[in-house]
Amino acid sequence: MYFSKYVKIYTCCLALLGFGVENTAGQQNTPALIPMPRSLKMDTGNFVFDSNTVIRTDVREKHVVEYFTDRLFSTGKFRNKMITAAAKASEVLITNSGAEHLPKEGYRLSVTPARITLTGNNAGLFYGIQTLLQLFSAPENGAATVPCLTIEDAPRFGYRGLMLDVSRHFFTVAQIKDLLDLMAYYKLNRFHWHLTDDQGWRLEIKSYPALTKVGAWRVPRIEFSGNTLPPQPGERATDGGFYTQEQVKEVIRYAAERHIEILPEIDVPGHSMAAIAAYPELCVTHSADTRVNPGSPFAKWFSTGGFEMYVDNSLNPTDERVYQFLDKVFGEVATLFPYPYIHIGGDECYKGYWEKDAAVQTFMKQHQIPDTHELQSYFISRLNRIILSKQKKLIAWDEVAAGNVRERITVMSRFGEKAAIEQIGKGLDIVLAPGNNGLYFDYAQSASDQEPSSHGGDQPAQNAYQYNPEYPALSAEEHKHIMGVEACIWTENIPDVSKLQYMMLPRMLALAETGWSDETAKDYPRFAGTALPLHLERFDKAGINYCVPAVFHYTDTTILTDTFRFEVAQPSVRGARIFYTLNNRPPGDYDHEYKGPIIIAIPRGKIINLKTIVITRAGRRSIITRTVLDNSKKSEN
Repeated sequence: MYFSKYVKIYTCCLALLGFGVENTAGQQNTPALIPMPRSLKMDTGNFVFDSNTVIRTDVREKHVVEYFTDRLFSTGKFRNKMITAAAKASEVLITNSGAEHLPKEGYRLSVTPARITLTGNNAGLFYGIQTLLQLFSAPENGAATVPCLTIEDAPRFGYRGLMLDVSRHFFTVAQIKDLLDLMAYYKLNRFHWHLTDDQGWRLEIKSYPALTKVGAWRVPRIEFSGNTLPPQPGERATDGGFYTQEQVKEVIRYAAERHIEILPEIDVPGHSMAAIAAYPELCVTHSADTRVNPGSPFAKWFSTGGFEMYVDNSLNPTDERVYQFLDKVFGEVATLFPYPYIHIGGDECYKGYWEKDAAVQTFMKQHQIPDTHELQSYFISRLNRIILSKQKKLIAWDEVAAGNVRERITVMSRFGEKAAIEQIGKGLDIVLAPGNNGLYFDYAQSASDQEPSSHGGDQPAQNAYQYNPEYPALSAEEHKHIMGVEACIWTENIPDVSKLQYMMLPRMLALAETGWSDETAKDYPRFAGTALPLHLERFDKAGINYCVPAVFHYTDTTILTDTFRFEVAQPSVRGARIFYTLNNRPPGDYDHEYKGPIIIAIPRGKIINLKTIVITRAGRRSIITRTVLDNSKKSEN
């Protein structure tokens, strides 16, 4: 019963993610594992798993064994005998014996022709199961093979996170569970749940019911940008949703079974328009919207030498009613979420209304607060005391660490290496989430205008993979302040699951390896050329959307030449096909199919436009790349 929900979700959309490694006898290639283990030593031969194989176990974590056997049945239709005593038949031994010497979240996996032995405790045992399932070949004639090898594995970082913004667009409990399953499969262990922002308050707070009665709903809009139409007079707020506390408890339980802890975020003092729509007295203007349709949570930003807002979306840091509100809200959040940290946002707080308000200015003089930046620091200090009183620790975005930090806080660092080094220099622990190092998954996956609408620039999977969080300028002692890494998915332009999957994959797999694998174990050619094509094929079969990697790493380039060797090692997705044109027309599945290396001769004085596309078995398509082969400017001599 414990794993009934495991089985339901995995047999539904992720069933094909368990088996699929090709292990031909005599070929001992490195398996297509993601993330790559700390130590992997290949041996000769294979273990043959069939209906006669017994599963022997002495572990306390019976549910993990049930999970393994359920996966064997749902994916390969195997029903194997479970025993506790040694047997003469070939066996899979799952044991705690010797696990006390393993690192936290670590495991040991040994495969010989006669036995598979998995050793681990708790999360380590669970992660070992994920690795073992990736090693199984696709069943044939009632049997699957596992290559003989030895793996000693443990994560590089304790915090391996993914943030999802559910305020800009709401995602259901079922959709959140699907995401947690995918995270667990790739050994991510922190789900950062961005529950509140200007566009919606998504968490039931019993002390303040209007937060969800009013703040969870807005006028329908597909995307949020400077060009988005503001709410119109009389327009009804019908778009949104929220999670009841019982639903949250279910998600927490579901995540815990997968060894994922949930970090809740309640974004204050800025980005608070949804709360202010419900309780206007929380801001200095006492209005949810000073120009149009009061009560409809919606922000519009104007870049006029800085940020200026016609909607007051910042809490009043000088009003005791605000701190009473925060005490009750964070009290319920602390009771609901067992994770020791609460994220309070703290970023991009517009202070213009504070600066104009006479009562705020009087308060600042009375308390000798020199400017509104220090006023925000006062707010953070007050809120930190509230959170500490709930036996929790505060984590927030970079802005809270600006200036003279007087609080013991943790920073989620998104501004890059310089900011991270400064934060560590102040003695602060940090989680690294720099957007310009590939960890903002709402950015486009290439520079092509064929990419779907996105937020920010472009950051391909390669950037997330090649990011090294352990900056060389830091000492070994300073490295200890790095808790781990996180990727963020802001959903201004992500209205549904299909686009969420597209923006997230395959970058999430690169994040998984950056967070888990030692830098010495990382190898991008292996990841992109060997492992990723197999995993993307599994997504293709499972109906999971993803960005199909293009034929070339560039979108558009020009090469001055009279000959060009068009050569591709293999398609970026196993089983996919590559098509191309030479007449500047976009290629389709009716054009030239790439079968092997081609020498393209460019006549003197001419230009040839080589355009390529990858099309998978499921019909998913990469962006089209263009290579301009230019022989028009070469000298005749």
